[in-house]
Parts: sequence; structure tokens; C-alpha cells
Amino acid sequence: CYVATNGREVLTANYSGGTMSVFPLQKDGTLVPADTLFQGEATGPDTIRQATPHIHCTVFSPDGKYIFATDFSADRILRFVVHPNNPIPQTSPEAVDIEADSGPRHLTFSPDGKFAYLITELSGKVIAFSYNDGRLKQIQTITADTVAARGSADIHLSPDGKYLYASNRLKEDGIAIFAVNPENGTLAKVGYQPTGIHPRNFNITPNGKYLLAACRDSNVIQVYKRNEVTGLLEDTHQDIVVDMPVCIQFVSSVNNL
Repeated sequence: CYVATNGREVLTANYSGGTMSVFPLQKDGTLVPADTLFQGEATGPDTIRQATPHIHCTVFSPDGKYIFATDFSADRILRFVVHPNNPIPQTSPEAVDIEADSGPRHLTFSPDGKFAYLITELSGKVIAFSYNDGRLKQIQTITADTVAARGSADIHLSPDGKYLYASNRLKEDGIAIFAVNPENGTLAKVGYQPTGIHPRNFNITPNGKYLLAACRDSNVIQVYKRNEVTGLLEDTHQDIVVDMPVCIQFVSSVNNL
């Protein structure tokens, strides 16, 4: 359900299998078959949603030294050490424990690499961390899902790092909007943008001017104009009709959006 690369390795988070796979990346862009699976655990209290292991997201740290994986059913973030001469990361004894029944889903780092932000699917909260050399330290928890829908989904920062967005599903579908304190990384809620049904994924154009929301059950990608001063969103009503959209990505050559 998630793919990430640092140009040398490709990681996949495997939701149903509850594992993280590592594929060495060759110079011609092809992948060496994965021979390593890192297994998550299922120790969370939700007997339905956390009954089996689920790895939901895998990301490289900004300094390139570590990999972090959200262990959804164990309410924790796993940390792996990246060795430059070994394509297979090594586990380290440290994992970041999250409050039980949270369901950690997606993790993103600030543009300056000093902070990280986690969206928890079940508790519907955004957890802010300070980051330093592999260590994530919780500094704040703030609610994104105020109706306890247990369906928070995606999280992204604006390219300038000034605003953070988090999507919610199942009830009152929409995107929570937070202003980021540039000094300490903490968040303050500034708005909420209702969307179509089930905004599983969204992304912000590289120039920061638009946010595109993949509303799976409305069969549209909604295009919102971002107010870069206030962070708020305005529906352009230029919907892109597509069956069950679930992921939007921009390539590096896109510079005219």
C-alpha cells in the first residue's frame, strides 16, 4: 500500500501481509528480487482492525540514515538503520511507541528535516515529533478527526512547510488544516475543508498552489486552490472524473502546475 525509494533501494509497505519489503535498485532502474521481509506485530486493542499485523507506510529519514515504518496493529513506529554498503537495513532496538488504539498510518517529515508528523487512523490524531539523528520525540498531539470516525488517512505538508493537511474518512469526510510553528514545529488548527466521499489520498502540486484530493467513493479527484497565506482551500470545481482514485503523485519534471 506504500512505496518509497532513496535511489538505491525501494521499500514497500504491505498492509495485508503486515511486512516491509526491501528491493535493491539497479542502475538501469530494475529491481533485484526482494529477499527480506520485516514483519510487524498485532498487539493493539482493536480486535477487528488490529487483529493481524499491518505495515502502512515506509519512509526514509531526511538524513538518509534510517527507515521508519508505521506498525499499525502494534501502535508503534519501527526504526531501521541504513548501511551505505549494505542494501538491507538493520533493525535497531528502538521503536517509538504510540498510544494504544491509535493505528499509526502515514508519516511525513518537514522540509528542513527537524520535525515529523504522524496521522493515526483509529484515534484520528496528528502527532508532532522533533527529529534528530534517528530519534523521534513527541512534542504535541492534536485532533484531526473530531467525530471519532476512525478513518483518518493521509497527511502532507505544503512545500514551504507552513501548513499541514490531514484527511479524514467515514464521517464528515474532509481535510483538516493546521498552521505550523516554524520555531518549535507545533500545530494550530486553522480550518477544515469538506471533500467528496472517502479522501483516501491527496497531494499538493510542487509549486504549492493546488491540492488534489483523491475521493475514492465519489469517483473524482477534486482540485482545490491553496491560499498560501492562510493555508485554506477553495474548490475550483474542476473535478477529474476517474474510477475509485486512491493515489496521486507528481513527477519531478512537473513545474507548470
